[in-house]
Amino acid sequence: MTVSTAEEIDMIRQSVRLLCSKFPESYWRETDEKKAYPEEFIQTLTKEGWLSVLIPEEYGGSGLGMYEASVILEEINRSGGNAGAGHAQMYTMGAILRHGSEEQKQRYLPKIASGELRLQAFGITEPTAGSDTTSIETTAVREGDKYIINGQKIWISRTQYSDLMLLLARTTPKDQVVKKTDGLSLFILDMKDQKNNITIRPIDTMINHATTEVFFDNAEIPAENLIGMEGKGFKQVLSGMNAERILIASESIGDGKYFIDKAVQYANEREVFSRPIGQNQGVQFPISQSYMDIEAAALMRDRAANLFDAAEDCGAEANMAKYLSTESTWKAANATMTTFGGYGFATEYNIERKFREARLYIVAPVTNNLVTTYIGQHVLGLPRSF
Repeated sequence: MTVSTAEEIDMIRQSVRLLCSKFPESYWRETDEKKAYPEEFIQTLTKEGWLSVLIPEEYGGSGLGMYEASVILEEINRSGGNAGAGHAQMYTMGAILRHGSEEQKQRYLPKIASGELRLQAFGITEPTAGSDTTSIETTAVREGDKYIINGQKIWISRTQYSDLMLLLARTTPKDQVVKKTDGLSLFILDMKDQKNNITIRPIDTMINHATTEVFFDNAEIPAENLIGMEGKGFKQVLSGMNAERILIASESIGDGKYFIDKAVQYANEREVFSRPIGQNQGVQFPISQSYMDIEAAALMRDRAANLFDAAEDCGAEANMAKYLSTESTWKAANATMTTFGGYGFATEYNIERKFREARLYIVAPVTNNLVTTYIGQHVLGLPRSF
């Protein structure tokens, strides 16, 4: 892994900002209004190599670290864009990198890096299981040199715009394992090869319009697409959660800075009673408080990313970064909406769109309530609460 200097980090920020300037807020507003996928943006992001920064150079990536990846996503969201349309590729491919065979790495990572293949769908959540991953019911039954998949997944993002899915399924019934976390296996599913066995049904949502539910009816996965050992998929998924938390925190920090930028500009320009509204403490204080909260969250994100890059345990820091960034950004979203007043609800100002987007990460990909229980149990040593 290459460690970037401060000057290189600044160059990354400037380069991403330049790319994002080609996709102004009008692009994102129109995409949102159409409930469309930002295909052109993702293609450009991929072509310029920003989604493959975590892939080692020998597999066609940049070989950079989590901190650099965090900066990229932060800048996309600060520009008014939505990195969530492509962020999953950054952390889902980590399962292949950390647990996949050399053959799997050679087969998939270069194509993911080049954009020939998209790995943006993560098939874990199910209607009856929710956050209780060990209770998923989708099954994978070995038959010779393949696995037969049956079941259902829900709240799966970008399925219609992905070639590959990382799929978690139960290979041993739950009542036949010693630990409930055993018997789950992780697979690389080629969705383009399963048109007759996979049904994708879009879910009409307030945001994240590429959300779907997926049904598997005797879908087939070659046995060679099993990642690591059978029955150890739960641990493999967990190993990528810290990366996910850090990257989500980075997007939220970008959103938070977007809100602060917009609120400060508007509070300085908007005059009521012959004075800028930013002169009023009722407007000024919430913006200032949100700014301080976001800066503090960014420091925790930086610490988590640096620990991750040093291959040190960062579970507590990653979770705290996710919690602090999403909560402080939601606070900033509300302060900005109040600053804009009625204009904040007008789509042409873009605040209401980002307001909706900011709310998502308080509950996804993990609710902040579960983050809080993690800190209570694993950091403070309190009894397990669920």
